[in-house]
Amino acid sequence: MEAKVEDIVIAGTRIAPGETRTLDLPVANLYTHGALNMPLRVVRGQQAGPSLFVNAALHGDEINGVEIIRRLLRLRALKRLRGTLLAAPVVNVFGFVGHSRYLPDRRDLNRSFPGSEKGSLAARLAHLFMREVVSNATHGVDLHSGSVHRSNLPQVRANLQQAGVKRMAEAFGAPVILDSPAREGSLRAAVLERGIPLIVYEGGEAFRFDEESIRSGLRGLVNVMFSLGMLELGKTKRPASPTLWAKSSSWVRAPESGVLRDPIALGARVREGEVVGRIGDPFGENVVEVQAHISGIVIGRLNLPLVSEGDAIFHIAQLARESDAQGAIEDPQTEVYTSPALPVPDQEEYEGWA
Repeated sequence: MEAKVEDIVIAGTRIAPGETRTLDLPVANLYTHGALNMPLRVVRGQQAGPSLFVNAALHGDEINGVEIIRRLLRLRALKRLRGTLLAAPVVNVFGFVGHSRYLPDRRDLNRSFPGSEKGSLAARLAHLFMREVVSNATHGVDLHSGSVHRSNLPQVRANLQQAGVKRMAEAFGAPVILDSPAREGSLRAAVLERGIPLIVYEGGEAFRFDEESIRSGLRGLVNVMFSLGMLELGKTKRPASPTLWAKSSSWVRAPESGVLRDPIALGARVREGEVVGRIGDPFGENVVEVQAHISGIVIGRLNLPLVSEGDAIFHIAQLARESDAQGAIEDPQTEVYTSPALPVPDQEEYEGWA
């Protein structure tokens, strides 16, 4: 006998099975007297199933996730959804409106969780999200991009020792999965503390739409929902490209100030000691080679060629060597920055499917 699907209440609004509602969660008033709200779309299936929250723009300048969620909500397959989808495309509304990573008081929202009802603006916003969204969820996906002038290879970051997390990370199907602990004060840490499996998706650069990262993120979300039994898709094909599992990562820093030339590409495999770029002065003299300090894959890089000594310029992930390091490629010159071949729904499921 199938379980009865109950109504849920978010911000005082009751939402029944089969309903789709767009809510405005009150955040705070601006000093102009206008109100500022966090938008939330709640899509409920008629049948019981997991409750997945998907959020973007915890950092107001990371906009790829906003577009990923917009495309997700256009899926025709959501008409046959099992469970509940909680879509919050713009969490840091202050930063999003102000073209800023941070809140007006310069606090980082993703270091302010789980928040407090009577704390700083960041703490109150974090508390609101935990109370109204996370408390109604069984799983979560947090969408991010690289910071200003830095691009990230499409990747999943997750604590693979947490119950249920590895399954979600594997289902997502990003080119790289990085096993990493959650930082104190982050949404991931606060959600995992409640026992809710959550993964972080990174892709692209701040303030820019990166089509490759958007498509990879959309397909990954559909894949996770499919694996959780929330979506039933038509004909599917399983991945042909490998997913690389990484056990740690660190940044290569500029040994000198100058102009960075010949930077290595995102997704490139590198060996320890390999030259990944060159830094010289504007005359082309006094050139210094930048070398990889570890072997692995480039999962992030600085796009701005003007660097100061000590700047983080290449982010390299060390690949796992254990037997469960699925798909690890032995050729260090192989590049994996390609669209992952994830399950693709029938054409009628979504017009313009990535």
